[in-house]
Parts: sequence; C-alpha cells; structure tokens
Amino acid sequence: MTGEVTGTVTGTVPAAQTGGVTATAKAKGTGTVARHPFAVVAAVVVALLLVVPTLVVVPISFTGKASFVFPPDSWSLRWYGNLFSDSRWTSALRRSLWIALLSSVLATTVGTAASVGLTRWRRRRWAAAARALLLVPVFVPAIVLAIGIYTVFGSLGLLGTVTGFVLAHASLGVPFVVISVTAVLQSFDVQLERAAESLGAGRWAVFRQITLPLILPGVLAGALFAFVASFDEILVSLFIKSPFLETFPIRVYQSVDNDTDPTVAAASTLVLVVTTLVILVAVRISTLRTRRLGT
Repeated sequence: MTGEVTGTVTGTVPAAQTGGVTATAKAKGTGTVARHPFAVVAAVVVALLLVVPTLVVVPISFTGKASFVFPPDSWSLRWYGNLFSDSRWTSALRRSLWIALLSSVLATTVGTAASVGLTRWRRRRWAAAARALLLVPVFVPAIVLAIGIYTVFGSLGLLGTVTGFVLAHASLGVPFVVISVTAVLQSFDVQLERAAESLGAGRWAVFRQITLPLILPGVLAGALFAFVASFDEILVSLFIKSPFLETFPIRVYQSVDNDTDPTVAAASTLVLVVTTLVILVAVRISTLRTRRLGT
C-alpha cells in the first residue's frame, strides 16, 4: 500500500491552474511598466548606486603596485597569487565553503519541513505566527542576534567550533528557505497528493514522488540563498569565532586592519564572484519555474 506512485498523477494541473492568472499578471505588469518608465529609471539608478561602489575592488585587485590607488596605473595577477599561496587565506576559504555547505543543507531540511508543515496546518493564525517566528533572523538587527547567539552558545560550549558555526549560520539561512518554499507551495495543488494517497501511497511516498519534485525549484533556490547567507556572514561569525577557527569573511575583515597590500581586494573580488554566481543560479531556477507554470 505504500509502494511506488504511477506518473499519471504528477504535474498535470499547475499549468492549467495557473496559466490564466500568470497571463493576467504578465499583462498587468507590462502595462504598469509602460505607464511608469520613471520607476524603471529610478530602479536602475538605485541599483547602480548599490553595485558600483562594490565593483571598485575588482580593478584594484589587478593592480601591479602594493597600494589601493584607483584607477590602477599597472596591472598584475600578483595578488591572486598571494591569495591562493597563503595558507591562512586558503584554509579560511575551505572552511567557509564547508560551513556554508553544511549550514545550507541543515537550513534547507529544516526550512522545507517547516514550510510544508505550516502550509498544511489548519489553524491559520497559529501557522502565521510560527512562520513569523521562523523569519525573525531577517527582521531582528544583526547585532542583537549576534549577542543572543553568543550568549546561548557560550553556555553550551559551542563558541569557536564548527558545530557552532553551522548551527548559527543555518539559523540565518532558514528564513530564505521558508520564504522560497512557501512561495512555491502557494501554487501547489493538494489534490495531486490526495489522488496519490487514494492510489495507496503512504505519506513519505507522496512527499518523495509528488510533493518534492514539484516544489524542488523553490527548495533549490532557498538552499542557494542559504549558502550565500552563510558564506557572506561576518557579524555573527565575529562573535562566535576563536583564534583557531575563522571564516573567509573574518579573514578579509582582519586583513583590512592588519595588511596593506591589495590581497584583500582579490579576496573581496572572489567573494563577490562566488556570491553573484550563486544568486544568478537561484534567480535562473526561479525564472524557469515561473515559465513552466505559465505554459
């Protein structure tokens, strides 16, 4: 009774269910942009103001001199050589990638389970309250969150440990997973699950063969955002680090105070590239899902 579910139940309703709504939304969106070109110009200006100062570190990382002069008058890959030949930088990078991977897996598991459970909870008010509680790390000031984590982890002996970093970073990544997966579940047809159950499938088989494949784009997008949140995290990490355990962002932060060469610019450029690529992949996944639902 809990065996495999045949493929005839899966994936037939979303397009029909959401096609008209998607088309209407597209039509309304197009009209809005056409009527308000100033909004587009304002968005571009704000984006440039946010992005351009960040991009300054890219040409500085290729300077041929041991200075932060902009624009550089000579070019070299010397500082990238320093970055990948210094064990302090490479060990911090490996540690950050490992912690980000573990924390994103944990955040994705917890966030997906919470999203599915809260969406199915019949007491809507309690579900909304629980969902708001999961989103607290997004709204609470980072310094307040860092002090709270430091206090709790200090009493549990988790300061300066990989476990502590993974748990702290996972708590910061859960909100991104909850937001992403909940958005996908809003357009999910529960009749597909009920049809599978009527064919004799158990709850785990239904989730594995029906629910998870349909919400997978949201799960993957949330996981990628959780990865970025962990890889970029600096404030909470500063509170729970130890002299023997520091992440890549911490190394960048300390290098700004202690070093005078553009190796830190090369490190910052690396962080920028990794973060941008991961976010672009997450956006691409969301875009493909939207197009699939609209066809």
